Amino acid sequence: SVSGQAHVPSDAEMLLLLLSLLLAGSQAQDPRFKLYMQGSVTVQEGLCVYMPCSISYPWIGWTESTPAYGYWFKEGTDSKTDAPVATNNPNREVQTWTRDRFQLLGNPQSQSCSLVIREAKREDMGVYYFRVERGNYVHYNFRTAFSLEVTALTQEPDVYIPETLDPGRPVTVICVFNWAFEECPAPSFSWTGTALPSRGTGPTTPHFSVLSLTPRPEDHDTDLTCRVTFPRSGVSTQRTVRLSVAYAPRDLAVSISWDNGPAQQPQGTVPHAQAQKGQFLRLLCAADSQPPATLSWVLGDRVLSWSHPWDPRPLGLELPGVRAGDSGRYTCLAENRLGSQNHSLELSVQYPPENLTVLVSQANRTVLETLGNDTSLLVLEGQSLRLVCVTLSNPPATLSWARGSQTLSPSQPSDPGVLELPRVQMEHEGEFTCHAQHPLGSRHVSLSLSVHYPPKLLGPSCSWEAEGLRCSCCSRAQPAPSLRWRLGEELWVGNGSHGSFRATPSSSGPWANSSLSLRGGLRSSLRLSCEARNIHGTWSGTVLLLPGQRATWLLRFYCGAGERWWLFPQARNRKATPTTPSRIPPPGTPSPESKNQKELHPVSLGCPGPELSTQDPEYENNPEELHYAGLNFPGIRPRPEAQRPEDTQEDYAEIKFH
Repeated sequence: SVSGQAHVPSDAEMLLLLLSLLLAGSQAQDPRFKLYMQGSVTVQEGLCVYMPCSISYPWIGWTESTPAYGYWFKEGTDSKTDAPVATNNPNREVQTWTRDRFQLLGNPQSQSCSLVIREAKREDMGVYYFRVERGNYVHYNFRTAFSLEVTALTQEPDVYIPETLDPGRPVTVICVFNWAFEECPAPSFSWTGTALPSRGTGPTTPHFSVLSLTPRPEDHDTDLTCRVTFPRSGVSTQRTVRLSVAYAPRDLAVSISWDNGPAQQPQGTVPHAQAQKGQFLRLLCAADSQPPATLSWVLGDRVLSWSHPWDPRPLGLELPGVRAGDSGRYTCLAENRLGSQNHSLELSVQYPPENLTVLVSQANRTVLETLGNDTSLLVLEGQSLRLVCVTLSNPPATLSWARGSQTLSPSQPSDPGVLELPRVQMEHEGEFTCHAQHPLGSRHVSLSLSVHYPPKLLGPSCSWEAEGLRCSCCSRAQPAPSLRWRLGEELWVGNGSHGSFRATPSSSGPWANSSLSLRGGLRSSLRLSCEARNIHGTWSGTVLLLPGQRATWLLRFYCGAGERWWLFPQARNRKATPTTPSRIPPPGTPSPESKNQKELHPVSLGCPGPELSTQDPEYENNPEELHYAGLNFPGIRPRPEAQRPEDTQEDYAEIKFH
């Protein structure tokens, strides 16, 4: 057909037109009439919905200039007698309850049947169909075009606000309500909340509202609400946000739990906590801050653990097996961009005595020795000794010293772990024990004190026998000494024979004994010496045969600071034998030569070991021939020209006999 010219139907088209008229008002559908749209539509109460729709119908009985009218009816109404809900026919009234809300936006002349429903109401629910009219032939109802469901209003506006607000810094908040179609009526926006500024809100459009505010610290954790209202329907929706205003860490709390037990919060400015060595310990730290603070546990200058700002959980520090070195001040530090706060906990790890040892200082030496249990300690007699008992424990152990089963008084009451012996004596020898008493367990350490000393010489002691002169010498020392004899300048070891001389040694513990037998003629001015030595020194004793009318044996001891003499007469009859030293005149007996002597005292010998030979009976018949005395010179002057063995301690004095 040509635009503006009428279309002349053919015979077939006329037949179809007659059938259409006959079927009018029935449910029969003509396949030449088609409608395209969504079959089911859902809209929230008060909102707007747009439903695209298109139709196709045969080109019969109309031209391009022929107007086309479309009508939307609710199912159950008659398209001939009842009013539609929406139409583009200005000469046709619509339902009063849909007026200004339902609108046919599509133009049926261009085969569009699109519909918009504004401010949907619950009574709008139902099934709707569409009717098209154009020319004399196209008068058609499309049955069951779509079904409409109206639900409760649940859509909320979206509020865009920074997650954290800085106090005193202005911020912009936007409230947006999304529309599906521009033809929908604009709602009204309103704001409520304690943080609202007094000057009101910013610009508002049909789709969003802008709010400018300056948060205050007291606005933290308060609500800000954006409300969207549809005035004609009387429905509204809103969204509430909780303001998060930043602040520095506060209310920092530290707690502790033992062996997975419940956490406890110690009290005090710097709270103290105790744990036994080996326990499982867990320290917890929590702080209130916005934004969340970074937490860290610090011991001294070491950072032990830390958290991430996005992890709001308390920060834990686990010590699976507490050690002694874990004692100290643990500090939890909470930091964010607005400030920091810290809180400390003093941890004391308790444990029984460990590494119990003894520090030894001898003879005022500064070099210390460290001794463990069952150690033998060698000390020289006369030296000073300081024993310091040292142990690690918490709380400190109570220290004490004992000798055997006897507890000793502390040398220093303020430090009972110190034992001082200013001058060690032989009687100090034995076992010393340091006891460390502690509530969690006690320990002790023992050491054996062994006192060493240089030789102490007893002798020589001489007596006449039938075959000659027999002398004995003994000495005590620690370690045990060795003895040797010297006749004049000739030296013999402590054992063996040499011509007319024979030496016989014996020993027992710290004692060493030696006897010497001399046979044959003995010249006057004979010098016989006995030497005792060990690693700590040498002592010597000497017997002299003095010339003169009455020859005498003089026993001379070289004993360091003093000198001892023994005098023996040379008997006219060799069978005459002097008595043992027990016959020495009692102390205080005057001597004819006392004017040249200093502090003359008799001295006796007490030498364990081999006994001297028995007395000769002839001596009992000639007692007047014996002249015997003992002299002691505590202080004497040295005699440089005298010959003596190397490292032998000798002093000399001069005595004249007439």
